[in-house]
Amino acid sequence: MRAVGFGSHISARGASAAGLGLRRTVHRVSQLVRYTARYRGRALIAIGALLGSTATTIAGPVVAKQAIDRGITPGDFGAVELWVAVFVAVAIAGWLFGAVQSYLTTWVGERVLTDLRSDLFAHVQELDLGYFERTRAGVVISRLTNDIEALNTLVTDGPTTLVQNTITLFGSALVLIYLDWRLALATLVVFPGMSIATGIYRHYSARAYRLTRERLADVTASLQEDISGVRVVQAFRREADNYRRFVAVNDSYRDANVQTVNVSAIYFPFVDLLSATAMAVVLGYGGVRVLNGEITPGALFVFIGLLTNFFEPVQQLSQFYQTFLAGTAALDKVFDVLDTPAGMVDADGAVVLPPIAGEVRFADVRFSYREDTAEVLHGISFTAAAGQTVALVGHTGAGKSTIVKLLARFYDPTGGRILLDGNDLRDVTMDSLRSQLGIVPQEGFLFAGTVRDNIAFGRPDASMEDIVAAAQTVGADEFIRDLPEGYDTQIEERGSRLSIGQRQLVAFARALLANPRLLILDEATSSVDIPTEARIEHALEALLDRRTAVVVAHRLSTIRRADLIVVLEHGTVIESGTHEQLIARRGRYFSLYDDWVENVA
Repeated sequence: MRAVGFGSHISARGASAAGLGLRRTVHRVSQLVRYTARYRGRALIAIGALLGSTATTIAGPVVAKQAIDRGITPGDFGAVELWVAVFVAVAIAGWLFGAVQSYLTTWVGERVLTDLRSDLFAHVQELDLGYFERTRAGVVISRLTNDIEALNTLVTDGPTTLVQNTITLFGSALVLIYLDWRLALATLVVFPGMSIATGIYRHYSARAYRLTRERLADVTASLQEDISGVRVVQAFRREADNYRRFVAVNDSYRDANVQTVNVSAIYFPFVDLLSATAMAVVLGYGGVRVLNGEITPGALFVFIGLLTNFFEPVQQLSQFYQTFLAGTAALDKVFDVLDTPAGMVDADGAVVLPPIAGEVRFADVRFSYREDTAEVLHGISFTAAAGQTVALVGHTGAGKSTIVKLLARFYDPTGGRILLDGNDLRDVTMDSLRSQLGIVPQEGFLFAGTVRDNIAFGRPDASMEDIVAAAQTVGADEFIRDLPEGYDTQIEERGSRLSIGQRQLVAFARALLANPRLLILDEATSSVDIPTEARIEHALEALLDRRTAVVVAHRLSTIRRADLIVVLEHGTVIESGTHEQLIARRGRYFSLYDDWVENVA
């Protein structure tokens, strides 16, 4: 009894999982179908043309029957000419219907894919920073490229294949039964075998196609990571190891594809065998009935023609199921991203932040990156008056970068409040907040394009005079004018044509041009050399003038300039004050300062 109960439990659980999977697939497909709404008119015309094309496919053998039975068999030349003309007319109509249907289906399908890719890109840009820290960039790229492309066949050819072959299948069956139900029923002997084979094929191919999408994402992610880090790979002579790792990932993708091929290699030839068996039944049993005068030669001809129309749709629908599995596996991945909620959204009733003076206050701020992880900030509190520069110092992992991420509202604190001119950041719109922020990260990220475009990134409508003035202020104008085309010089992805120091100067010019009231410098001078640092010292004075700045710093020059130094350790503030005050206390800052002085010496 236990065994039976356990088996029943497994069966029920399997049935429940299958039902859940079906509902999920139907939901995903319905989400995709909604994208056709704006192209409803053309889609309806395409459906009409599709029905017309299908009708002509079924009508062809029926017209041929009339030519045989009413013209060829009795020797009536006029009837032969008439029905041949009708046959040609049906063929021309089929061509016209097919051309219209093919054009419109592809037209609608390509625009649906374009809209879906655009929506996906727009949504990806709205996702919180944590999503990108958890997800490899190559996987996100794969969703926008490989997975959208996998939907191409589904949305352009899929509707045609599904509707046309389904109607052809049932229409041919009805005509066959109408002509001779006995001969029609005789062909059904192959259907039990076909039903079993199709069920097995669907079971194994569904798993194989989902695995294929996952493995392809792994290949894309591996490529993106290795290409982005190619300098590190070459510097540490890891080419051979990376090659072996990529081969392993590539082999796993191949193995996943082989699974789909193996299943198809067994199924589709088996369908051909069943089709040949049915044709043998028609030729044998139908031939006997013609000889006995029970059916006409034309009827047997129609049977042979429509039997092809009967089994070919079965194969086409099975192949469509293959396409459908690949498409829905990709669709699942795409809508998983689209269904991922944006972690950072404006609160209900959020107000526009007015022009700020720049007072920043952290009030007992606590934070953990996920609910299931430990806190990284434990009750952080400090206040920076408007126009002051605050330097955050401490060893790696102390929480400095986390603080500036919270200030830019890439995350919300899990406890406490962050106030800007008395406004809780959670109560103001993100656009109005970030439009008054300027951020310079440790490595100035530059986009492929001109130097001018990169400087004007935060203020695209800036005049050339303003762009040059910003570059002159931070000391970037001289080296920019030495470039082959000056400000119009095209720089490669991530600014690879420029040195690290030059990239950082362009990033400083970008921040200055945006004219923010609150400036965040996340170790922005740590990657520049001493001569370059000396060049931007004056630039920093101009950049920080009359602005509130929160600076994550290791350079003594930057720290000394700060109006307030906040010393962090393990996510807590252990002391704060001016440089002179902290030196006089001879505490943690004093020991850090000694280390810095020794390193500089």
